[in-house]
Amino acid sequence: MNDPLFEADREPDFPPLISPQRVAGTIDPFAKARGLAALGCDSGTLVHAIAPERLRAAIVFAPEVALSQAVQVFCACATGFQNAFGGLAPPEVALHLTWDGKILVNGAKAGFLRMASSHSDPNDVPDWLVVGFDIWLLPQGDGDPGDTPDQTSLYMEGCAGVSPLELLEGWARHTLVWVNGLVDGDTQSLHREWRELLYGVGESLPMGVAGQELCGTFMGADANFAMLRRDGDVTSLIPLTDLLEEEA
Repeated sequence: MNDPLFEADREPDFPPLISPQRVAGTIDPFAKARGLAALGCDSGTLVHAIAPERLRAAIVFAPEVALSQAVQVFCACATGFQNAFGGLAPPEVALHLTWDGKILVNGAKAGFLRMASSHSDPNDVPDWLVVGFDIWLLPQGDGDPGDTPDQTSLYMEGCAGVSPLELLEGWARHTLVWVNGLVDGDTQSLHREWRELLYGVGESLPMGVAGQELCGTFMGADANFAMLRRDGDVTSLIPLTDLLEEEA
């Protein structure tokens, strides 16, 4: 595997709209980005940490639309991650996404995306919105990997040659492309790309959202990226705003 600590000494190559801030691997970039956002940092601030066992990063956005629409950047960030990974990983390695942000490599969880905002009112424009990811480079925990067959890492899936820094740089570039499309009013292109990456459509997948355990059949997503869930004869919508994390 590329040495992440050595790579971390190289200055990342980000698009001009990105303002990077590197933190030590023990600091949570998502929490740091939330703190900076609350203090009024610029949109495009990207906080990142590369450690031997994981890569974490978070971007701050300053939406100009209501939260119900602004949260679509969560899907832009998720799709951007897959695009970046797809350009670096061996062709036989498959990456999919769950609606609630889990990152699956060859069908097992290898990380996740998360999201927070200055408030939770879907009808108001938020002061800020933060989206971050955590991808596992090496197996997590001290146990035998065989004890958690539903959990994996890039190393375990034959991606030892994937550069964490290049993955981070690619994520920023691809994400900005999708976000710019949203700003220009093109939600269909993102929806089409993101929908192709969704895992488990048509299957029964228990899922914890907004503190409750959902059951039923995952039917996909509507035009606003809300989850379509069928429980018996009843079909309901779960909006992306339900994925927002509350203050710790």
